Amino acid sequence: MRVQSLTLAAAGATLLAPATLPAPAASYAAPGVRHRISATDLLARVRDCTQVSRGRFRSDADTAATVPVCGTRQVVFWKADLDIDCDGQRTAHCNRAADPAFTAATAYQQSNGRQLNAEKLPYVVVPGPSRRWNHRKSGVRGGAIAAVIYKGRVQYAVVGDTGPRDIIGEASYATAKALGVNPDPRVGGVPSGVTYIVFKDSAIRPIEDREAAEAEGERLAEQFTGGG
Repeated sequence: MRVQSLTLAAAGATLLAPATLPAPAASYAAPGVRHRISATDLLARVRDCTQVSRGRFRSDADTAATVPVCGTRQVVFWKADLDIDCDGQRTAHCNRAADPAFTAATAYQQSNGRQLNAEKLPYVVVPGPSRRWNHRKSGVRGGAIAAVIYKGRVQYAVVGDTGPRDIIGEASYATAKALGVNPDPRVGGVPSGVTYIVFKDSAIRPIEDREAAEAEGERLAEQFTGGG
């Protein structure tokens, strides 16, 4: 779980790296093929917030708690920043040298018992259960399908990790990269403008099956939007 100061992250990003990478033409699982359900279709369904959390969340440790978790019959959603989670398996870009906050564990594991691979698997992080909001009571568990939306792009992911009980707005290296966001765990991410939609009572097994998550995400999104 990465918890960073927006001020420091923004300054580092300005000095060391561009805020975004070139926008991908399509999803990772289906190069050259656009999603049937667009970002516009999904965002139209989450314009209004019926708050399901008892309180609001911080986007970073040094920010005010301004982010509610909202819900409908089919989904829960929130609009926040995107910090980079590089936890889990050690890889070329996710390790202690690349990320001082690196932890070699994720809340949920692959079918073979290994930790998730943040560099390869698009996943999102949800706050740990608390009186403020218990994701399990909202039908959200490990492997649940999420649609992550940023600047007109949609990336389907799974719920793969949990973080601090009072902070929200984080996704894996692979999620950020697929959205065209700088995935560097030190200076990457974006400070706002990201929408997370998690489909209630959904699940991918095995959790690491990226193509299955894409296919199921498309199906659930189409169902949620009434066909787009």
